[in-house]
Amino acid sequence: MTESGVPLCNICGEQVGLNDNGEVFVACHHCAVPICKDCFQHEINEGHTACLSCGVPYQARTNRNDDDILDEDDDVIMVSEDHSAMDSQPSSSQDVGLHARHLSSVSAVDNEVNDESGKSSWKSRLKSWKGKDKNSKKKKAAPKDENQAPVPPQQHMEDKRPTEGDAAAVAAPLSVVIPISKSKLAPYRIVIIMRLIILGLFFHYRVTNPVESAFPLWLTSIICEIWFAFSWVLDQFPKWCPVNRQTFIDNLSARFEREGEPCQLAAVDFFVSTVDPLKEPPLITANTVLSILAIDYPVDKVSCYVSDDGASMLTFESLVETADFARKWVPFCKKFSIEPRAPEFYFSQKIDYLKDKVQPSFVKERRAIKREYEEYKVRVNAMVAKAQKMPEEGWTMQDGTPWPGNNSRDHPGMIQVFLGRSGAHDTEGNELPRLVYVSREKRPGYQHHKKAGAENALVRVSAVLTNAPFILNLDCDHYVNNSKAVREAMCFLMDPEVGRDVCYVQFPQRFDGIDRSDRYANRNTVFFDVNMKGLDGIQGPVYVGTGCVFNRQALYGYSPPSMPNLPSSSCCCCPSKSNKDVSDICRDAKRAEISAALCNLKEMDNYNEDERSVLLSQTGLEKTFGSSTVFIGSTLMENGGVPESADPAMLIKEAIHVISCGYEEKTDWGKELGWIYGSVTEDILTGFKMQCRGWRSIYCMPLRPAFKGSAPINLSDRLHQVLRWALGSIEIFLSRHCPLWYGCAGGRLKWLQRMAYINTIVYPFTSLPLIAYCTLPAICLLTGKFIIPTLSNVASVLFLGLFLSIIVTSVLELRWSGVTIEDLWRNEQFWVIGGVSAHLFAVFQGLLKMLAGVDTNFTVTAKAAEDTEFGELYIVKWTTLLIPPTTLIIINMVGVVAGFSDALNGGYESWGPLFGKVFFAFWVIFHLYPFLKGLMGRQNRTPTIVVLWSVLLASVFSLIWVKINPFVNKIDDATLADTCVAIDC
Repeated sequence: MTESGVPLCNICGEQVGLNDNGEVFVACHHCAVPICKDCFQHEINEGHTACLSCGVPYQARTNRNDDDILDEDDDVIMVSEDHSAMDSQPSSSQDVGLHARHLSSVSAVDNEVNDESGKSSWKSRLKSWKGKDKNSKKKKAAPKDENQAPVPPQQHMEDKRPTEGDAAAVAAPLSVVIPISKSKLAPYRIVIIMRLIILGLFFHYRVTNPVESAFPLWLTSIICEIWFAFSWVLDQFPKWCPVNRQTFIDNLSARFEREGEPCQLAAVDFFVSTVDPLKEPPLITANTVLSILAIDYPVDKVSCYVSDDGASMLTFESLVETADFARKWVPFCKKFSIEPRAPEFYFSQKIDYLKDKVQPSFVKERRAIKREYEEYKVRVNAMVAKAQKMPEEGWTMQDGTPWPGNNSRDHPGMIQVFLGRSGAHDTEGNELPRLVYVSREKRPGYQHHKKAGAENALVRVSAVLTNAPFILNLDCDHYVNNSKAVREAMCFLMDPEVGRDVCYVQFPQRFDGIDRSDRYANRNTVFFDVNMKGLDGIQGPVYVGTGCVFNRQALYGYSPPSMPNLPSSSCCCCPSKSNKDVSDICRDAKRAEISAALCNLKEMDNYNEDERSVLLSQTGLEKTFGSSTVFIGSTLMENGGVPESADPAMLIKEAIHVISCGYEEKTDWGKELGWIYGSVTEDILTGFKMQCRGWRSIYCMPLRPAFKGSAPINLSDRLHQVLRWALGSIEIFLSRHCPLWYGCAGGRLKWLQRMAYINTIVYPFTSLPLIAYCTLPAICLLTGKFIIPTLSNVASVLFLGLFLSIIVTSVLELRWSGVTIEDLWRNEQFWVIGGVSAHLFAVFQGLLKMLAGVDTNFTVTAKAAEDTEFGELYIVKWTTLLIPPTTLIIINMVGVVAGFSDALNGGYESWGPLFGKVFFAFWVIFHLYPFLKGLMGRQNRTPTIVVLWSVLLASVFSLIWVKINPFVNKIDDATLADTCVAIDC
């Protein structure tokens, strides 16, 4: 602990200490700058006899103690050890090599090994991961070699005084917030308020003017309109204060990559997740991995972990080939600054690849590497073709031993380290980033939690092997499109003023292979360019599952460093707390105590290993983090890294131990730590939990998209994607993490941010009023009734004002966001399409699953296909989700025809009321038009059109006859008797 009144050294940050007389040690008696004995002696040994602060020579009397000080330091002058995480390269991977495909290439350890590594004595295991002796302070002042771990800039002892350029580099900002100009934002906010006022007046009119002749229809419309207004408020107000951000990666390099000094950039662990190589092609996953390995970032700071949750030998074999090709691809990318650095997408670009490439050898080398890539693709595709059918005896490796993952539901944990600092180098002799294959253990009877469980396994494995302070997770089909993406994120995370309370930096998702008109709003431009910018001005964007750089400490469930303790009582808005809120407060308080204990353990150097083990066992860290002391030890290191004394063989054992299927039992994993369980949309839930603890997130939108992926462009596949998202929202709504009440007592989640999260869980319920509202036009046209009474002048002004406010709000939103009107219109169309299909089924499926335990699946069946650029777009896949929107289109088209028939039959006076009804019906048809076009496929697909129009015409003609005869001309018997003329035959 810090002694009272003893200052800290300006160089190393440690206590200055006391001299022999018990007084505070003073190096320079002229300016009294605080410098500890170790740093002072280092200056003397380097021949610097003048104070760095004032330039006055040190007093002669202080040199009388030089010999004594030197004697104390004699035993610590040694060759500097490499503190980097890459030193822990497991020896097994070195012996195996790249192309070793036999049992020894897979570290498969069963439960006996796990128990042995997980339950050994505290004392021996603490020695293995801590490795800190009593002279740790003096080692900090020892000379450094070029491989030594980075030391923070403020701890460097320079041979000369800092120059003005160095000071400017440190003072230069890494990022700035660019608020939206008032000329754009002020009118936008004014119109929102005006629209809110108009909505109030509109509902007052609607409620006070019921339609007695069609009361059920009127009541239904009122309920639907109120819900739509509520949904609009939830969606609109979180966009109240949008911001833009700008990064300065040059300033980042100037501050942390100074010439002649060790690189100070933080290490990053990349996570890539895949399950089934037959559904997620290995070539796509390989391109993602290659783009990571070739990223513009220091090699020793990058580690790529590939999670194979299907334990597929095909994935493993493809990674072997990928590691081999990376030795050629990585130096080519870095030599010629290739963008993007995924070969499949680089070679498919229809651009002039000679632009800005002035090296004479570029064309020759590009041809050579393209030929190498084509050969690599042939090898990978051959493996895919061979893997289509598994042999009866299962897959066998080259040495004849069976593949441990032949049973994907019952197999041991497997880890293989490719490349790396001590492994194979590239063709130019340079080091390559580490590539690690991980397949967690799976056994029957255990809950594995799908992607969330796989990500948590990667968190623990990476903590044991490399322990980078930051984690970047990507889906297997999202490659790095901007090689400087990590530097963009570091401009926020490594900024001491900005990054202290940032839990993650989220990048927008961008997609390849989408049709030019984006028929089904696959790009989600409105969400990523409007909603996320708005959230960035509050507490930060939501986590969307990929393209996100995490602070590892935030994943461990800790609160941000600057956040005060939770209040003992609830906020004024929630005077009566539920039991869940009380338990959450107690849990957070316990976590704060654990965090404090960890900090104390780091600071108390006078504790021996036995005392530390007692403290660790008393805090109950095993109940939180699990039984691996190696992993617990990694949580002590805020700046990451693996201890220099770590044994590579022991690290592999621990890595296998932490991915065992029983490791998470009776721990906080999935509850408070890592990716949170309980929903198929674990991304929303994980980000929500972090921000409830007080963390904030950052939205980073570089000019060149950071990552790009693929999206389903087929109608049925797109609807099933939306169904899964909506089902996850329903699961969160019915769980204890519902944003309506979770975390209210702490007050750490801002109210506008809470509104945004509430919107993410209630939007599927909009499908119920939406499908009712889309049915009303057809009913009105078929029955001759309407939901609105005869309009007065005031009512006409209200309706006109409401429509104008909607239009003006959209226009002003487009103005500050930069989104095109086509993107906005496509978003509106798919909001209706998804609402009346996928969201509707998600509500019923979620209720059945959460309340009755019934899990229903809607199958997709392909009916046709075409081999064109966007052939997938025109495939007709019949699924249950297509029924509701198809029905709505048919009945509204029938209603339009019936309405015009009614007007023709009723005369001139019938055309006025018809206008409002037909306008209402066309609103539905126009919004469902992309769905109708998707059902038809290509325009030359005659069978589909013939069948569809046959059904439509038959329904129209039959209903027209019914409409005209019995329902329109309603004449009672008395009227008929009066009008009939008797004819005397």
